[in-house]
Amino acid sequence: MSVSSSTGRHEAPAEPGRPASETFTEELRDAFAPRTLVLVVGVALLCLGFVLSYVGAFHDPTPHRIPVALVAPAQVSDQLVDGLNDIDGGPVRARAVDDEATARRLLERDEISGALLVDPSGTVDTLLVATGQGAAISTAVERVFTAVEADQQRTLTVTDVVPHQSGDPQGSSVFYVAVGAVLAGYLLAAVLGMAKGARPATFRRTLWRLGATVPYSLAVGLGIAIVVGPVLGALTGHFGAVFAVATLLVLSAATVTMSFQVLFGIFGIAATILVFVVVGNPSAGGAYPYPLLPTFWRTVGPWLPNGAGVDALRSAVYFGGTGMASPVWIIVAWIVAGTALTVLAARVIQRRTA
Repeated sequence: MSVSSSTGRHEAPAEPGRPASETFTEELRDAFAPRTLVLVVGVALLCLGFVLSYVGAFHDPTPHRIPVALVAPAQVSDQLVDGLNDIDGGPVRARAVDDEATARRLLERDEISGALLVDPSGTVDTLLVATGQGAAISTAVERVFTAVEADQQRTLTVTDVVPHQSGDPQGSSVFYVAVGAVLAGYLLAAVLGMAKGARPATFRRTLWRLGATVPYSLAVGLGIAIVVGPVLGALTGHFGAVFAVATLLVLSAATVTMSFQVLFGIFGIAATILVFVVVGNPSAGGAYPYPLLPTFWRTVGPWLPNGAGVDALRSAVYFGGTGMASPVWIIVAWIVAGTALTVLAARVIQRRTA
């Protein structure tokens, strides 16, 4: 506290970190500095993108060329297939197969989402579905064929060839495993960035930070496998596969986030949220499988870690690992790209500042 030598009045002390003589104009200029405006506008746009992506993907799930099979007498088979493929909006993509055994095999290999078995001697047909693909897709297939059968004055019975596990009634647990693993990965990178700086001070520290992602990913992957398996009983009998895929997902999100941080600094987290949350989650085929999503989301989904993780987990848990290699390699490619980009960007930045 200071005292005026002429009047003896007490003057209020200046606020910590603020010049005592700062004017209102200077305060206003500081509050609306270009960097601050960019951050605020960026956050607002990211939130709008979040709403646009999720509502855009989920507000009107519509079947689009769902792969199905048809088993019918040869004399009517081609006509029925053409009729299914000509339905307005193209909800299914039908093909004829020889017999029920072939149809079941295709369902068990996750190559189709339904098969109609036409009974030429009666008016009741059978629809084979696989709820392990997710309740949404099997429900969509059932609705399409129920409408088709009603038009022909026929009825339908439904048989589940690949049922969901008892602890996974909607077939959506694989989606939440993927989301949780990706979340764990980018949160690690974000926390390290806040604690130690978005860009590590030296190249060696960059390598140490990357190295820390490996034991962390293994620990989180193991924890996820324990939680969804022995603890909750949601995905049982596939502990090793869940552990492996979850670990890879954590590692992919962590390394990619670190690369964004090295490249973009504080804006790296925004880039991460854009890729993994705004676009990655709604396009992952979890809440609604790819054939029910609009074009953009069903196109990009399988190529992002979120969607590849859902595909790999669903294949391992419900379809005997059929087709699992491709999504696993996609996740590995993201890990390699994130690691390489982090190392290269850190090396370039170090040389520029040396």
